[in-house]
Amino acid sequence: MKKITVFIIFVMMSFCVLAQDGIPSVSSGSIKRFFIESAFVDSRNVDIWLPENYNHSKKYAVLYMHDGQQLFDNKTWNGQEWKVDETIDSLLKINEIQDVIVVGILNNGNKRYPEYFPEKVIYNLPDSLKKGILSFMNETPLGDNYLKFIVKEVKPLIDKTFSTFTGKEHTFICGSSMGGLISMYALCEYPEVFGGAICMSTHWIGILDYNTEIPDAFVNYLKVSLPPPSSHKIYFDCGTEGLDANYPICQSKIDEVMQLKGYHSKLWQTRHFEGANHSEKYWAERLHIPLKFMLEK
Repeated sequence: MKKITVFIIFVMMSFCVLAQDGIPSVSSGSIKRFFIESAFVDSRNVDIWLPENYNHSKKYAVLYMHDGQQLFDNKTWNGQEWKVDETIDSLLKINEIQDVIVVGILNNGNKRYPEYFPEKVIYNLPDSLKKGILSFMNETPLGDNYLKFIVKEVKPLIDKTFSTFTGKEHTFICGSSMGGLISMYALCEYPEVFGGAICMSTHWIGILDYNTEIPDAFVNYLKVSLPPPSSHKIYFDCGTEGLDANYPICQSKIDEVMQLKGYHSKLWQTRHFEGANHSEKYWAERLHIPLKFMLEK
């Protein structure tokens, strides 16, 4: 069997405890850290960012974000960050977006790939590719259980602890690369929970080397599973350098599905960023764009 080299960035509710050690430093707002023991995936920390002057007497939209280690400060494996707190704070100060809190779900190290790869897509791949990916994972795919963790364990805790709007109209999910894939998957699998997905530098190729069969599997999945456009928003983007150079041709196929399904500019955007590569530096530079699109007042 041809060896498949799989791409991983960031190698590195039953019970919950508020844990204060090792919380990221933020330029604005504050972070509450919870350690959540899960019935579905390995237990982990979840960081909740609250904006300046968070007030329990009013309600907030909620943005769930993957790869929580990378969101708030540069004490990371690559010295880069999304600058989520700075970006949202600046948009709130000029009244560009809804009041929102951010739930940063820390990734699970070497289990990031099996948790972030949409499970139903794996099982619809040609046998050679499916066997290669499953062999690399060295365990059962975890995408469905990871989403159950978010929907059945993390979200109830957030809605119970903080003053949030609980409906899908104010509940969004965001990630990059494999995190973009699982954000798309969350919207399709739980359209009653999430009203919008931000998918940046979405890793449609699934592995390191370009192969048309994996993007085509995502196309086929979306043709069947994409929720109706009347009540959901989706944002896609990609750069043109490094790993991102593989994405435009794949994204064009996804865009055809979006059009076929009736999505239009108020509910769906795809953007391309010339010269941008596959890194937090560039995701941070353009994060304000999908935030304004998703959280418009």
